[in-house]
Amino acid sequence: MHPRNRSTDSPAPSASDDAERGSAALEFILVGLVLLVPLVYLILALGLIQGQALGAEAGARHAARAIATAADAEQARDRADRIVASIVDEYGLDPDAVTLSVACRPAGGACPRPGATLVVTLRTSVVLPLAPPVLGLDRLARIPLEATAVHKVSRFWGTQ
Repeated sequence: MHPRNRSTDSPAPSASDDAERGSAALEFILVGLVLLVPLVYLILALGLIQGQALGAEAGARHAARAIATAADAEQARDRADRIVASIVDEYGLDPDAVTLSVACRPAGGACPRPGATLVVTLRTSVVLPLAPPVLGLDRLARIPLEATAVHKVSRFWGTQ
């Protein structure tokens, strides 16, 4: 009896084994890209939305404080305009999409006025990244943002 050489006695690889060889790496790369690209886009979009939401909130808060501490209505408007311009530059907001509205509680009369509660709302919208302007998709791919700040106006406002 001859001793068997195990390395030469193994069965020959079949044709199906050759077809499967090396495909695991290709599948890993393909599935990795299919999962990774949307995840990176989601992180990018959420970061952009969060940054602009922080800008809207800061703009509303600072504008409410500046209006409530102004000496008169003209100075209040000037301060609010400068703050909105500063926030637009600082946070990269779209200047055409930013609106600032001011209201007083209780309603009625001039706003701002002594003793009123000032409600300042800053509205803007964020265009999702990589939204093409084809067929108006850049207008459709907008996320609206709104931030509101409330500040009490001094009873002695406008008498300084």
